[in-house]
Amino acid sequence: MNEKQMYINGHWLSAESGQTRTIINPFNQEVIAEVAEGNEKDTQSAIEAARKAFDKGEWRHTPAVERGKMVLKIAELIERDKQELAELETLDTGKTFTESMADIEDIAEVFRYYGGLADKDGGEVIESPIPDSRSKVVREPVGVCGQITPWNYPLLQAAWKIAPALAAGNTLIIKPSEITPLTTIKVTKLMEEAGVPAGVVNLVLGNGAKTGQVLAESHLVDLISFTGGIETGRKVMTAASANFKKIALELGGKNPNIVFDDADFETAVDQAMNAIFFHAGQVCSAGARLLVQKNIHDDFVTALVERTKQIKLGSGFEDTTQSGPLISAEHREKVENYVRIGINEGAELAIGGKRPEGEGLQQGFFFEPTIFTNCNTSMRIVQEETFGPILTIERFETEKQAIQLANDSKYGLAGAIWTKEIRKAERVSSELRMGTVWINDFHPYFAQAPWGGYKSSGIGRELGKLGLEEYTEVKHVFENTNPKPLHWF
Repeated sequence: MNEKQMYINGHWLSAESGQTRTIINPFNQEVIAEVAEGNEKDTQSAIEAARKAFDKGEWRHTPAVERGKMVLKIAELIERDKQELAELETLDTGKTFTESMADIEDIAEVFRYYGGLADKDGGEVIESPIPDSRSKVVREPVGVCGQITPWNYPLLQAAWKIAPALAAGNTLIIKPSEITPLTTIKVTKLMEEAGVPAGVVNLVLGNGAKTGQVLAESHLVDLISFTGGIETGRKVMTAASANFKKIALELGGKNPNIVFDDADFETAVDQAMNAIFFHAGQVCSAGARLLVQKNIHDDFVTALVERTKQIKLGSGFEDTTQSGPLISAEHREKVENYVRIGINEGAELAIGGKRPEGEGLQQGFFFEPTIFTNCNTSMRIVQEETFGPILTIERFETEKQAIQLANDSKYGLAGAIWTKEIRKAERVSSELRMGTVWINDFHPYFAQAPWGGYKSSGIGRELGKLGLEEYTEVKHVFENTNPKPLHWF
């Protein structure tokens, strides 16, 4: 099996140390690739390449319309190779192939969106209060961007960062999760094929503590974008303060899914299942907290448990599979520990909570879809991001209580409201301290709308026009059209 290398300054390179990392399929633990295992020296080389490409290269001076065409070309290549990319994503993460194909379509759309947006902001002329002068505000590329992505949506999260960074005229170093790098490697090859100049895009592989930390600390890096957990995000933010670089952090959520008693019952049950068990709950916006109004609570729980019994676990390449494995043995142990915590806290285990015994599942990192009832906001399983197929259910009586419970969290990424009364939905939506609120739906996102959170869910926004602006600096240009001596001194 050939080693998959890093990409620095237009060259594919092994790690400076010669070390490699084995990548396994979480479905059966089979080895699927050997990749370079970079370290601090490799990361520094990538930073220096990106710095030189920005300071002395032509990319940032390339007309925006031409940069947009380049980003659109990358979208075309992703679309061309979507089958291979989806297969790699399923091998790498264990998610279903259907989901991976949908991800690749979304990824291509992100590149198309930013390719089309690249030349749409020519600045703003503002009226100057000073006679004989002109004033304008322009946006310019921020510079060298360090981008660190997670393992649950490896290429999707990379696309949210790479596409706007390129469209804005930046250079970048992308650092994927060390356990799911394969699709990012493949798309880097596609960017090379598209003709992105050497040094503009650099790919570093390896452990985050050795590579991501260097990106965050470096005085040669102007922006750091990180998607991942709170504790690592705190370290990134602290390291970034060394040169006060711009930061964009998406740090997950513990997202409430509020079901009022006038909601469409069957639809709300179906969507509650999708909200938590999609990709085995390994989603930052998973609806892991279900808040159900008292009048329908018991029937709703009964319906959920019956539906959960029918979930088919298996290989992501099997058409009948509805949910794949967790990403690793280590992560499964973390999820198992949360089940023990929930039981000890007094939550009632309604279903799941253990490894499945089904045929063909023993070699993979599978965990049964799990539901806890009798939960409250004092519990760790309600407050902490379990990042697995664990649903906690809370009961509420009034609209005011639903809002109070939903906001009783350090997170503020997303949430949903289920009701047929639109004015109620609008009232509740206006009170929820979250970056995204869905009404009578769960999970939809698209390139045109911003994504990000309140409170400990992060800083900044990805996607939409705001996602492009994150990769720019604002400059005010003032021109005196009739300069004269002031005679002040």
